[in-house]
Amino acid sequence: MRRKIKSRKEPPADPVYNSPKVTKFINYLMQAGRKETSRKVVYGALDLIKEKSKGANPLEVFENALKNTGPLTEVRSRRIGGANYQVPREVRPERRLQLSMRWIITAASGKKGKPMAEKLAEELLAAAKNEGAAVKKKEDTHKMAEANKAFAHFTW
Repeated sequence: MRRKIKSRKEPPADPVYNSPKVTKFINYLMQAGRKETSRKVVYGALDLIKEKSKGANPLEVFENALKNTGPLTEVRSRRIGGANYQVPREVRPERRLQLSMRWIITAASGKKGKPMAEKLAEELLAAAKNEGAAVKKKEDTHKMAEANKAFAHFTW
């Protein structure tokens, strides 16, 4: 029998943009408990987005970037009869958001030679336009799921 679904606490909305997603993004970016540092980085990136996109709403760009980098399907490894199969599965909305945030942060921190706020702003702008490393990661995940469609009947 399946266990019941946990009711997860939604983080409070951040004071500047009044969005729980921004709060969650700040928490994902945070390292070693340095929340104020990650706040400065995220708000700095959103301010840079406002400048670069000529007054466009940075929250809309942020939401668009999250939507464009969230995968719809992924592959999960499943062992059947001594062989491992990559079984494609649909991604739950919470996990889609989490993967999207993780991929954007990883793509931004992978770049060199600029402050993190600038790298993050560039990656968010690129993701909002459906380009950049995080979008490529999503497309690779979709290709992997498409290639292993033959094993879709091995679902849980």
